[in-house]
Amino acid sequence: MTFPASARPRASFVLLLGAMAALPAVTTDLYLPSLPVVAEDLSSGPALVQATITGVLIGGAIGQLLIGPLSDRYGRRRPVMIGVSLHVVASVLCALTPGIWPLIVLRVIQGIGNAAATVTAMAVIRDRYSGAGASVLMSRLMLVIGVAPLLAPTVGGLIAGWWGWRATFVVLALVGLVLIPVMARFLPETLPPAARRREPLGATFAGYGQLLRDGHFMALAVLPGLGLAALMSYVAGSPFVLQEGYGLSETEFALLFALNGAGLVLGSQLNASLVKRFEPTAVLGVAIPLAATLGVVLLALVATGTGGLLGLIVPLWLLLSVNSLVLPNATALALTLHGERAGTAAALIGALQAGVAGVVSPVVGLLGGDDVAMATVILGAVSASLVIFLAAGRTRGPRAA
Repeated sequence: MTFPASARPRASFVLLLGAMAALPAVTTDLYLPSLPVVAEDLSSGPALVQATITGVLIGGAIGQLLIGPLSDRYGRRRPVMIGVSLHVVASVLCALTPGIWPLIVLRVIQGIGNAAATVTAMAVIRDRYSGAGASVLMSRLMLVIGVAPLLAPTVGGLIAGWWGWRATFVVLALVGLVLIPVMARFLPETLPPAARRREPLGATFAGYGQLLRDGHFMALAVLPGLGLAALMSYVAGSPFVLQEGYGLSETEFALLFALNGAGLVLGSQLNASLVKRFEPTAVLGVAIPLAATLGVVLLALVATGTGGLLGLIVPLWLLLSVNSLVLPNATALALTLHGERAGTAAALIGALQAGVAGVVSPVVGLLGGDDVAMATVILGAVSASLVIFLAAGRTRGPRAA
């Protein structure tokens, strides 16, 4: 059963789903301040250390593709319990890793595990809400998720400063250990047995074919991936750009990172108000071109050195804030098209997010890891979003019954 936008979910329900959806963000952001230290401790260059961020994204893509169909077949609760347990085990092993390559592999496994939390949160929303109601709840989730970049880098920097970078993975394991019993107690099973997929497991996974053939769905599903690619290009590149390029201390970096996190929160809450008055498509029609315009401004300022640090952080803050309107609306619109396969659809959307971001964000390091490289990749991501959004307006694939 789905509910309209006016049916307000309990705050505790939103917080639980937000905590689940934020697990990958916490896994990334808590570790961010440690990147330069990890590079020194494990005798690795920036590109390899940034691959420990990319590894989580790639693992997330793999995990979501596996877990989505399983959640349509076995329900929402069982797969997420197993996935978060895997996250806990991988986090402990990350704390004990002897080198950069084992760390990269374990981060992939960590991503596979916490992908279950993201898929389940989105599928539960689609089970209970649709249309503008889903967009509103997605925006509320973005508020909770936005707390991660506000707090996690500061907390991660303190943890790494006091006990070393390996302690951040101990904390991540503890986060999972807390989340498991909370989900067991408070997460409802929103997919009753009668609504689960009954065909053979292979046919359940074959449902991806139906989604891939829907051009309109695919266009909408790629947009969150490109939005996340822009965000993750900033996330992966900013520790080196701001601390090494602009000379910021770990504390100054954490504060600036929190400022951008506040922009994400403000954008998400603005979106929750906008979708009550305008269609999600109309919001995207303003947000995506505006983000592309800000991307051009950002690259122009950093390439010419205009404004120094302010020339970087002001347009970047505006761009990331506007970009936060894209993810919830594009996700909600795409999920609405295939409610009968909500888990599979959520998994494909999430996998595209992680996969696109995982492929795009390392390009910052490959291009040199400086502010111009970061701005170039961000502009490429938001420009691609604009092209695909315009194409989505002309594309109509098969609809779910």
